[in-house]
Amino acid sequence: MAIMLSGKAIGQGMPVYDNTNFISLAKSLIESAKQTSQLLKTVNFLKDQKENIEKVHDVVKQLQAVKELTRNNRILFEVVRGDLREILNSPYIKPEEVTRISNSFNAIIENSLADLDFVDQILSSDYLKMTDAERAFVLKEKELQSKEMVVEIQQKTRRYRDIISFREMQDKINNREIGY
Repeated sequence: MAIMLSGKAIGQGMPVYDNTNFISLAKSLIESAKQTSQLLKTVNFLKDQKENIEKVHDVVKQLQAVKELTRNNRILFEVVRGDLREILNSPYIKPEEVTRISNSFNAIIENSLADLDFVDQILSSDYLKMTDAERAFVLKEKELQSKEMVVEIQQKTRRYRDIISFREMQDKINNREIGY
């Protein structure tokens, strides 16, 4: 035995593993996977809620646009019903102007009615397979067009009233009594 023991003895043993660290790591991985799964579910839920909010937002925009369209068309009809009658009944509007004035106001009203029919088609059917956002965009455009029509009809009314005022003043000047 003395022969085997030399000056350099190298001892190799079996490596020692700490099984508690391995088990702890496995538990951590499982818990992390559970948290990741919950996080993915939360992300999907939030995406769905975002889409729902966008849909509601688009519907609200549609309702606001329709409300504004209705208001603008009511203004158009009231102007035509009241102011146009007053303008046409004025003694200072010439008979040949009546047709031209009536046609210009009628053109605006007909355009307004065509827009309302188009809006009705958009809202009552799945027109052209539009999304709510696309539908809201088209309604917003129609709302802007109706505002332009209101401005146009107000300008025409103001212009014809100015013409009537001018002619009335001109008539008073031409037919005044001269008693100096």
